[in-house]
Amino acid sequence: MSSSTDGDSSQAFDETGDPIAGDDDADSRNEPTGPRKGPGGREIVVPFRLYKAVTVFSTLAAVVTYFVGFTLIDAATLQISFVRTTIVYLLDSAGVMPPEDMLVAILAITGVGFILLGTAVYVLGTRFRGQGMGKSQDDPSET
Repeated sequence: MSSSTDGDSSQAFDETGDPIAGDDDADSRNEPTGPRKGPGGREIVVPFRLYKAVTVFSTLAAVVTYFVGFTLIDAATLQISFVRTTIVYLLDSAGVMPPEDMLVAILAITGVGFILLGTAVYVLGTRFRGQGMGKSQDDPSET
């Protein structure tokens, strides 16, 4: 097995051990990283490992915040919700019990805020693109 330091010092290898032609501009692995302005808006080209991590964690964060947001909206609208009962119990234990209308408004606004936060996280996560992941509509040779 040869490494990138054996033989030709300009030869580069990817993580699987396959040689990468450093002067081949058509090779998608040689695409530079960083922000780009594309037809779909602003996108950020990152190494593929980072792309996978960003995609997984931004999607996970969006799903969790959606779940929390809809749970809070449910607690605002249902009088017998487990979450609402827990919140009322904790507030009453602390001695800070707001009026019923204010509690409904706070829960609903907080729920909508979590849903908007999840949407923002997901949208920002979709702006990332892995190195070499060109879109087919960007390539004029694709028909």
